Amino acid sequence: MRGRTLHAWYMPPRGATPASAVAVLHGWGGNAETMLPLAAPLHLAGHGVLLFDARCHGSSDDDDFASLPRFAEDLEHALDWLARQPEVDARRLAAIGHSVGAAAALLVAARRPALSAIVSLAAFAHPARMMERWLDSKGIPRWPFGQLILWYVQRTIGHRFDDIAPCHTIRQIRCPVLIAHGSDDATVPVAEAREIHANRAHDGVELRILTGGHDDCQDLDRVLADVVRFLDSSLGPESTKENAPQTGGAFLAEPSGRALKRPAAN
Repeated sequence: MRGRTLHAWYMPPRGATPASAVAVLHGWGGNAETMLPLAAPLHLAGHGVLLFDARCHGSSDDDDFASLPRFAEDLEHALDWLARQPEVDARRLAAIGHSVGAAAALLVAARRPALSAIVSLAAFAHPARMMERWLDSKGIPRWPFGQLILWYVQRTIGHRFDDIAPCHTIRQIRCPVLIAHGSDDATVPVAEAREIHANRAHDGVELRILTGGHDDCQDLDRVLADVVRFLDSSLGPESTKENAPQTGGAFLAEPSGRALKRPAAN
């Protein structure tokens, strides 16, 4: 532990308990507030909801750097915290992530076979390609400077890009996964969502192509309804009997759950 704390909003599940719960993780440069449209539909469906800021984002503590693996570590901490709550069924936990948060959610699912479901929103297929697009936007030549930067980043974060790339981690995931991506995404081409889906290990990985870009969705009501239906199917009481792959409204109110701070991972 490095003494870091994560800021979060928690909405305990409605109705009978113990109940399912969902940890929601934003993308790079975002915070829990950017994921608020998901809160009310998930809560009204009966799930506990935890929206949190990754380290170096929002109201959470800073660190020397943020990275995809550290997003994943923070998400694992959030899931561990949810599992300890008396009103939550630790066998019925899911995660939703956007962009790098989605890549982190897929990485966590590859490590935690007991996780019940994942929703990936606008995930990139491989971090090296994401960085190469950023280098191109800055006019930095891919060779030799770009390759040196990629090497330096991998050394700094302590992980090879190939080992944490969603197009590879999806092969290790056994729980149901919903991959949603905007058809007009100019940050991460929609072809990358199709690549992740093509590398799936089972038929419980679904792909939804939506109208919209990377940070917005022109058909928000439909994607929220799809996410709720998918989680209801994956997190229902019957899903606790076997950990097997399964297939499967508009934002109504802001959450009013209490604010939390908990230690972050290394």
